[in-house]
Amino acid sequence: MLGSHDFNPIIAAGYQDLQTKIAALEADRPEKIAILAEARAHGDLSENAEYSAAKRDLRHLESQLRFYTKQLQYAKVVAPSDSAVVELGKWVTVTFLDDHEQATYQLVGTQEADLAAGKITRVSPLGKALLGHQPGDTVTISAPHASYQVQINQVQLTLK
Repeated sequence: MLGSHDFNPIIAAGYQDLQTKIAALEADRPEKIAILAEARAHGDLSENAEYSAAKRDLRHLESQLRFYTKQLQYAKVVAPSDSAVVELGKWVTVTFLDDHEQATYQLVGTQEADLAAGKITRVSPLGKALLGHQPGDTVTISAPHASYQVQINQVQLTLK
């Protein structure tokens, strides 16, 4: 039997994103199967590049489908509270104390991380350090090659 520690916390938007990816792959699957069947009908499979490519494409799709399905299977949707404490799903604005640069990040589950979109995972050095803190706190982040400090300026449910 699985315990709660066997699940990966995820925010609702991330869960929905996984469902969308699975639906898109499932929608593409019949076409990939038809392309493979058509390529197979062209004769000698040992020298059929079209068949090899179609087989590879279908295998890749099946692999992605299994990967996303497993992520969904072990995902546990968590909803952030209305408090000022940093937790999964909240947006956090921080000031890096070494260069006084400000940045805003959303703390998300591991499968949702996207630094370009400002989404950092709860298990990243910065994410781990911010969890459980609130505005006004200064936290030290221990990264692999250095340590640095940030001050938490703001914690909010939605990006305003």
